[in-house]
Amino acid sequence: MNEAGETVRAAGNETAATMLARAARDWPDATAIIVDDARLTWAELYAEARHWARALRGAGVAPGAHVGILMPNSMDYVRLFYATGMIGAVALTINSRFKDDDLGYAVRHSDMDVLFIGGHALPHVDFRAMLTRIYPDLDIWNGGPLDLEDAPRLRAIYNLADSRETRWPTEQDFLKASDTIPEARIDALMASTSPDDHALMMYSSGTTAHPKACMITHRTLSMIGQSFAERFDLSVEDSVMNPLPFFHMSTMLPMAACRASGAAQICTAHFDPGRTLAQMESERVSFGYLSFPTLVNQVIQHPDFASRDLTSLRFLHTVGPADLMQKYTKVFPGAHYINAYGLTEATGVCCYTDPLDPADQATTVSGRVFDGVRAKAVDPTTLEDVPFGERGEIWIGGFCLFDGYYKDPEKTAETLVDGGQWLRTGDMGYVSQDGHITYDGRLKDMLKIGGENVAALEIETYLCSHPDIQIAQVIGVEDDHLFEVAAAFVELVPGATLTPEAVVDYCIDQIASYKIPRYVRIVDSWPMSTTKIQKFKLPRAFAREEKIDPKSRPRSG
Repeated sequence: MNEAGETVRAAGNETAATMLARAARDWPDATAIIVDDARLTWAELYAEARHWARALRGAGVAPGAHVGILMPNSMDYVRLFYATGMIGAVALTINSRFKDDDLGYAVRHSDMDVLFIGGHALPHVDFRAMLTRIYPDLDIWNGGPLDLEDAPRLRAIYNLADSRETRWPTEQDFLKASDTIPEARIDALMASTSPDDHALMMYSSGTTAHPKACMITHRTLSMIGQSFAERFDLSVEDSVMNPLPFFHMSTMLPMAACRASGAAQICTAHFDPGRTLAQMESERVSFGYLSFPTLVNQVIQHPDFASRDLTSLRFLHTVGPADLMQKYTKVFPGAHYINAYGLTEATGVCCYTDPLDPADQATTVSGRVFDGVRAKAVDPTTLEDVPFGERGEIWIGGFCLFDGYYKDPEKTAETLVDGGQWLRTGDMGYVSQDGHITYDGRLKDMLKIGGENVAALEIETYLCSHPDIQIAQVIGVEDDHLFEVAAAFVELVPGATLTPEAVVDYCIDQIASYKIPRYVRIVDSWPMSTTKIQKFKLPRAFAREEKIDPKSRPRSG
C-alpha cells in the first residue's frame, strides 16, 4: 500500500470552497453541474455560492454553525452546500426520506442553528407539514426568532421554492441579507476556514436505533475527491452521471472529484431511467456512477436503452453480487466496470477498482484502496491481524477516516481504535498485500445454521446466478431443528414467473444442504433507506406452511 501522492497531499490543504474557487478560475466556462433542466458553469456556481454565503452571514450564521439542508436534489442545495463552507459553517445534509421520528431526532441531536427546507418536490413531499407535526408551535410561527424547547439552538427556518408560503421566511427574504455583507468578508472567512474544520455532518443509515451523525472534514473530503479524479483520470472533458441524493456520500464524493478535475456532474431530483438515458446520450456521459443495482436495472430494462448512443461511457460503477455484475459487463461492453468498497465513516468510498487491474477481477474484488489509505483484516474476536488473503474484519486507516460521531464519544471510541488510527468497519472480507479488498458480508450478517456460520452474502450471490433472479436478500429465521435457517426474498427480472419451490430446486445439489433457503418470498419492492435495502425491515414471521423442505423436493434425472 502506497503513500498519498503530492497532488493528493496538496488537496488536503484545500476546503470545498477554495477548490471551487480554483475550478472557477481554471475552467470558468465549463459546465460544473446539471440538476435536471438547470445547469451552471464553474464561474456561475462560484459567483452564486458567494452570493448565498453573504446571505448566510447576513442572517447571522457564524463560522462553526450547523446549517441544516432538507430538500430534494436541486441547484439550491448545491448553492447552500458551497456557501456554508465558504463562511466556515458545517453543512448538515439531512436524509429527505426521514420520517417524523428520525427528523425530530436529527434536528434535536445535531444542535442545528438554521434549517433550509424546500418545496421542490411538492405535493409529493411536504417538509413544512412534517416540521409542523413535530413542532406544533411552528403552526403559529410568523418568521420571527424561533424558540423551540426541543431544539433550543434552532433560530430560523427558511422555506425555499414553496409558492404557498406566506409566513415563514422565503428565499427572497434570505437573499436580502446579502446586501449587508461585503465581498471582502467572504474572502476573509474562506481564508480563515481550516481544512481540519468540519465540512459535513451526515447521518449514516441506522439499523435498529437512531442514525449516527458522522463528522467529515474538508481535508478528508478534498483528498478523497482528488484521489477519485486521479484514479479515473477525470478532466474537464468528462461528465459524471450521478442520480443519487445529495445527502449521501455517493454524491458528495463524486462532487469533490468533479471540482478537483473540472468534470461536470449530472444529477436529478427524482430518478427517471428514461431521462437518465437521454442525458447520458446528449451530455456524452463518460462515467455512469449509478452505484446500486436498483438503479442500473431500471436503466437497462427501459425501452429506450437499446436505441441510445452510450459509446462515450468509459466507466460504469455499481456494486452487487458477482453474477449480477457480470451481466452488467455484457450489457455495457464498451465500459470498464468499476466495483467499490466504502462507508460514510471512511468519507464515502476509499477503495475502487483500478482500471489497470484485470477486467475479470472487478466483479469479484471490491478494488484497491487509494494511495494514502491502509487496509487490513483482523480477527474480530482476538483483534489480532490475520495474514494477507485470510478472512477477517476489514479495518481502514489513513487520510480518509471521519472525525467521529457527533456527541457520541463512546461509539466513536468503539469505531476509531488504536488511538484513532484504524476504523473498525464491521464488514468481513479479505485484504491483499497491495491493498485490494474483497468484501464478504457484514460481521453481524451471519446465519448460525445447525452450528455452522453461513454468510448471507454467499447464499445471495448464488441465488443471483439464476437468470430469472434480479436481486436476492437472505435473512435468518428461527428453526426448531437447525436453530436458524435461511429465508430468501427475491425480485425477479421483468416477465419471469419463478416459484418459491423453483428457487429451492435451483439450490439443491449446488450448495450445501444446510445453506438452502427453507423459506422463499417473491417480492417486487423493498424497504429502502437511501439507496440501500434495509434488510432489518424484512419480515421475519413465516407461516409453517411456507416452509419448503429440500428433502421433499423431487430430484431431476
